[in-house]
Amino acid sequence: MFLPQVIKSARVMKKAVGHLIPFMDAEKAASGSTESSSAGTFLIATVKGDVHDIGKNIVAVVLGCNNFKVIDIGVMCPCEKIMDAVIESKADILGLSGLITPSLDEMVDVAKEMEKRGLKIPLLIGGATTSKMHTAVKLTPNYSGGVIHVLDASRAVPVAQTLMDKVKSIEFLDDINETYAEMREEFYAGLEDRKYLSIEAARATVKPVDFTVAPNVPVTPKFTGTRTCIDVCIDDVIPYIDWNPFFQVWQLRGRYPNRGYPKIFNDETVGAEAKKLFNEANAMLTKIKEGKRVKLNGIFGFYPANSVGDDIVVYTDESRSTPSHTFHTLRQQAEKDTDEPYMALSDFIAPKDSGVKDYLGMFCVSAGFGLDELTAEFKAAGDDYSYIMAEALADRLAEAFAELLHQQVRKEHWGYAPDEKLGSDDLLKVQYKGIRPACGYPSQPDHTEKATMWDLMKVKEEIGVELTESFAMLPAASVSGLYFAGDCSQYFNVGKLAPDQVKEYAERKKMELSVVQRWLGPNLNYEP
Repeated sequence: MFLPQVIKSARVMKKAVGHLIPFMDAEKAASGSTESSSAGTFLIATVKGDVHDIGKNIVAVVLGCNNFKVIDIGVMCPCEKIMDAVIESKADILGLSGLITPSLDEMVDVAKEMEKRGLKIPLLIGGATTSKMHTAVKLTPNYSGGVIHVLDASRAVPVAQTLMDKVKSIEFLDDINETYAEMREEFYAGLEDRKYLSIEAARATVKPVDFTVAPNVPVTPKFTGTRTCIDVCIDDVIPYIDWNPFFQVWQLRGRYPNRGYPKIFNDETVGAEAKKLFNEANAMLTKIKEGKRVKLNGIFGFYPANSVGDDIVVYTDESRSTPSHTFHTLRQQAEKDTDEPYMALSDFIAPKDSGVKDYLGMFCVSAGFGLDELTAEFKAAGDDYSYIMAEALADRLAEAFAELLHQQVRKEHWGYAPDEKLGSDDLLKVQYKGIRPACGYPSQPDHTEKATMWDLMKVKEEIGVELTESFAMLPAASVSGLYFAGDCSQYFNVGKLAPDQVKEYAERKKMELSVVQRWLGPNLNYEP
């Protein structure tokens, strides 16, 4: 069965199991058996500071369909809440989910607490930001009860079933631990082998851009300050939807040459199911639109700005005499085999000492307003398929909204590409001028930089999108980032960072080194 079919069947299966359990329990009582009628108790949670739960919800439904008693304690769950729930429920397995990088440290904290409390139940790890390597290097050494990284929902069931088998689980965990031990050795050996430039040497590789010569002369935006987009029409956003991640959520993947949308519909294995899912998704979009169930809000702004070293200084006005806010960027340090420069986002903004007037843009959009109420109705009706569908579509709408707004910025609001004529495929391939990197992603892995955006644009006050303690956006179906208009701007991966840059970065941000190291954990080339 395909995942959409499994999720659809959940409601019927839940009712059937609910009907059968009393009879099964009565039969056990008559026979004197104490064996549980379920396959095991699986407690699942999204860790503290993280609001994303689509993957968690899918895993919960699929496990429930396979006779596991699933206890879902929700999102933004602190360690103490998770521990209390594990003990109270007498869980056989704990599953943790997370999407943003700060969630990785939260998972480590939970693993340490499980060890401290002497727990012996297996810990399953999943979510977009997680990896087998992180599990091997950071989690397994902190918990002896068994930690397993699970790639997707379809693999959670056989793993959980194996772990519930007293005989098979021993060999399974031994194999996992052996594999993870080898991965740790490779990881640390790789850190020793990899060479890094000092931050000063990395800066010396940069080839200065002449911002006084075309095509690098900055274009002045049509306005400075912020503008809001309230209750944006869904019909305007739908044409910008990238359907490929949507099919990935539902684990429908076509084989070459039918990979990706719309070629997936031609795949002999998943094509028919993908088409059916696509039609049902569009039917739900129509219902959401006609019922005005979900509201799309956005905010964007442009500001006078110049770079000062690896920082980008935003000014209060065009006189550029008074700094308003500072964005701190990070520079590549891992040694390259080519003579390419070691980049930082600040390289794409004209330096203050050049005398050139440049600008920095930023945005936040959300398609999550009203979503909680809609999904609550589906949950109350036991309709797992519809509430997961609604969550997946809200994510797609938010990303599409970001794509639409960026095009409007390029052609109209900032107007640095007024003659752009690109189709949807060109947009998805990033064929346009300029970039919109997000804080917490490869070009700027520090999520805390979002706080500067929120303060500058008054995001919470203007459109209602909040930041959690881990700097996840709430509603979850939200997207934010910076706008760089320069022809020289490009996406890149900062990669691993050496201690000298991290120390200086903490000083520039006026934050404790230990705090900065926690936020940049996955990017450190050393153990703090």
